[in-house]
Amino acid sequence: MFENYKNTLEQLSEASHLRSISEFERKDGKYIYIKNKKLLNLSSNNYLNFADNQEITSEFIQEIGCKYTFGSASARLLTGTLPIYKDLEQLISSLFNTEAALIFNSGYHANLGINSSIAGSGDVIFSDKLNHASIIDGMQLSKGKFFRYKHNDMDNLEALLMRERNNFKNAVIVSESVFSMDGDIPDIKKLVELKKKYNCMLILDEAHAFGVFGEKGLGVAEELGLIPEVDLIIGTFGKSIGSVGAFATGKKILIDYLINKARSFIFSTALPPVNIAFTKWIIEKKLPNTQEKRYDMIKLGRRMGSQSHIIPYLVGENDRTVELSEILYQNGYFTLPIRPPTVPAGTSRLRLSLCADITEQDLKTLKNILNL
Repeated sequence: MFENYKNTLEQLSEASHLRSISEFERKDGKYIYIKNKKLLNLSSNNYLNFADNQEITSEFIQEIGCKYTFGSASARLLTGTLPIYKDLEQLISSLFNTEAALIFNSGYHANLGINSSIAGSGDVIFSDKLNHASIIDGMQLSKGKFFRYKHNDMDNLEALLMRERNNFKNAVIVSESVFSMDGDIPDIKKLVELKKKYNCMLILDEAHAFGVFGEKGLGVAEELGLIPEVDLIIGTFGKSIGSVGAFATGKKILIDYLINKARSFIFSTALPPVNIAFTKWIIEKKLPNTQEKRYDMIKLGRRMGSQSHIIPYLVGENDRTVELSEILYQNGYFTLPIRPPTVPAGTSRLRLSLCADITEQDLKTLKNILNL
């Protein structure tokens, strides 16, 4: 009965594709500990070092006390909501100057629910080829049609729009703002131009930009002054904010639609109230004090050849990528090998993910090993 699963696992192992869950002893700021070995953590999305931060946690508990519980026990549409949820949603919409916002349990929940429901029968989605798996999974569950344009290729996107747009009722363009595995940024001004020219809705996933880019830390759209031009912005709380959950913000009609149609929202038990309170507290009390550190982090990433704080080091072969990861491990760096299906075949890589406390001196040995 289980022979097929065994064979699949053996094939994954032979191709250097097999994954396993690492067993960490503890995390401390920019460092991670494995088997008593202290490693600089370059595989985390904890960009501002709020997660696993005992000082931050203690300060929050001291200030908030036992006001919020550790469970909701229900979906939001039943009894799983309290004023703190609406307070956080109002804070998000106020920061973005949008009409409304909606909390999801994770970035995956948000993208799955939105992209599976936003396009119905007779509608179409145009998606960047390298958009996150959650976006792809959502589109595959959608009743609409979808096309994937070449990564960051606006000419290819426009060619698809010219060919296909008039064949459908409603059309959506969806892209990440900072691509999670490549660290690059699309031409968002051009995306806005194309969405207007071809009468489309524009959805921008700011998962890796929220809390990093922009004066307030709202993302690339804020930095470019384009928030009003984007119809729906997605962000996560589980990366820079160091908490859990995600949000969508935009026009009230779209948020009301998602409340009624996004199945990942409708059928999920709500996040615990204490996590919602922690997220709101971080955004209000801690995020405004990070601008200089955030900008320095982005500058370091750019000096290493990226457009952002995520630096891809392309290797190609799976086994060589795993080998380089082990070499860096022995030299004090925790860098997980990224292989298909996370990235396209033949593009296995090391994904160097900076946090705000990492300095150029921290990376000296790594840069010598990788000739960066």
